[in-house]
Amino acid sequence: MIQAVGGVVAHPDGRVLLVRRGRPPRQGEWSLPGGKVEAGETLEQAIVREVKEETGLDVRCVRKLVLYVLDPYDIHEMLCEPIEPMAEIVASDDAMDARWVRLDELEALGVRPDAIRIIRDALC
Repeated sequence: MIQAVGGVVAHPDGRVLLVRRGRPPRQGEWSLPGGKVEAGETLEQAIVREVKEETGLDVRCVRKLVLYVLDPYDIHEMLCEPIEPMAEIVASDDAMDARWVRLDELEALGVRPDAIRIIRDALC
């Protein structure tokens, strides 16, 4: 299995960070930031790097949440917090957009039910 990470980045005001995928798989979908773990990286280092690459936001990893298996990936979901919550978010790398969203906006944006469940479990 390919090791990957996903980040539930929680803003102090209760919103969560989402990215709109700019490339396959799931191009155009809103989802949690994340990606593949690179050789020599810890899971924590990988999610910090991925969030920075996709949104420009510096985060710290708070704790591991759950291992989500989506063949061929083992996705280690992590709860993160922004180091500077008011920092500007700039979509880049493989994200075409990035924004903070309220929990009641997730379904309207088409976020997958499994991701909504992970977000709700992490924040509630």
